Amino acid sequence: MTAEPDAVRAAIEEALDGVLPSHSPIAQPLVDAMRYAALGGGKRLRPMLTCASCMAFGGRLEDALPPACAVELIHAYSLVHDDLPAMDDDALRRGRPSCHAAYGEAVAILVGDALQTLAFEVLAGAPAGSAANRAVAVSLLAEAVGWQGMVGGQAFDMASEGQRLGLAELKALHAAKTGALISAAVRIGALFADATEAQMAVAKAFGDRVGLGFQIIDDVLDVVSDTTTLGKPAGSDQEADKSTFVTLMSLDDARREARALSEEASDLLRREGLQDTLLAELGRQAVERIS
Repeated sequence: MTAEPDAVRAAIEEALDGVLPSHSPIAQPLVDAMRYAALGGGKRLRPMLTCASCMAFGGRLEDALPPACAVELIHAYSLVHDDLPAMDDDALRRGRPSCHAAYGEAVAILVGDALQTLAFEVLAGAPAGSAANRAVAVSLLAEAVGWQGMVGGQAFDMASEGQRLGLAELKALHAAKTGALISAAVRIGALFADATEAQMAVAKAFGDRVGLGFQIIDDVLDVVSDTTTLGKPAGSDQEADKSTFVTLMSLDDARREARALSEEASDLLRREGLQDTLLAELGRQAVERIS
């Protein structure tokens, strides 16, 4: 292992605190709510993957922190908007009131908008990397979270409530809604290590498998865990009458599918000699959150 997870997580928390505004002469409640949403805990899996990927492919942690913050700001924005009454209507996030429950719906909408635009400001202004690589990183992130990725996946998810999707459709939904940002987090980290084209392909293949495995286990946890453990309402997928990997595959088959994806991801790194990296460990942890 080339880096301690706790040290990387602490570096991310410090960097996030630094890129988020603290004071505004015109919109202090908005700034307060932005910090509430982005600094309210969480595993920081996506920015951790960005940092771990950068280090695995030969880059430095300090060079990975700005892009890692950009990735986490996007994730935070997506959670704020997902929780809105017009979306999933969740009043709890990470064990405390969701942003709209704490600050009101209008402020929460603006918080999501502000976090998203700040993410691209931070990424475009990252001090490390060439101008060309920063431009590619901006493009990767935009594609991952826009109409073809996370936002499109959310639209598909909402439209599919009450319908029975096929397994291929469900995989496509979550490759966009959840997997695209996870895969982009890994690729952006590799990009800031000035990875080769072949290494970028490995990063994408690894991220795609981790992203899908992560979502499968999320579906399992929604069934077998409780609200206190999850920090968000358990059983919400069933309540919304959504197709999930559990409803299509069964609990045991879903677990087996997630483990198979985790093994494929591990094999990709092993062939590159990266089996003892933080990236490999995070890939395992993303899918092995339950026994």
